[in-house]
Amino acid sequence: MELSAFDILAPGLPVVFCGINPSTQAAASGHNFGSASNRFWPVLHLAGFTPMRIAAQNDRRLLEFGCGITAAVLRATRSAGELDGRELRGSGDGLRAKIGHFRPETIAFLGKAAYEAIVGTRVNWGPQPARFGGAAVWILPNPSGLNRSFGLADLVGAYTAFREARSSSLARWMARTA
Repeated sequence: MELSAFDILAPGLPVVFCGINPSTQAAASGHNFGSASNRFWPVLHLAGFTPMRIAAQNDRRLLEFGCGITAAVLRATRSAGELDGRELRGSGDGLRAKIGHFRPETIAFLGKAAYEAIVGTRVNWGPQPARFGGAAVWILPNPSGLNRSFGLADLVGAYTAFREARSSSLARWMARTA
């Protein structure tokens, strides 16, 4: 199991968000979702995962709220479109082992591309029938600024529905760490 500097993980988290891969900007800054155009941090706050908007340079604070971050592919690129299908498919075993080791309750893939490549089938948005590394699976729209298929309101709606589905687990985590 290979961990990267971008992994923000702890055993038993209610939620782990799984991006496709780090951006070159994230690689340069050392922080997840650091591009000014990326909507991850505002969406998390607006959807109720965090009581305030977390700045990318404070990304490790996400653990306080029962959430973690990982990526399917460790290699940083300017755009996920620079990854080929083999690289995405090849990431499955390592990612599955990482999730199995940390045992989050749910892994939320940010976008369909990585999950579809790993499992070899098309999927719908939302909860999935199969588990991944022992965790329940949820597919959310990718908050990248390059993904203009979803406006801010659409992203917030999808992430809010996910948070509401995980609210009891998140509340237990918050009570445990308070």
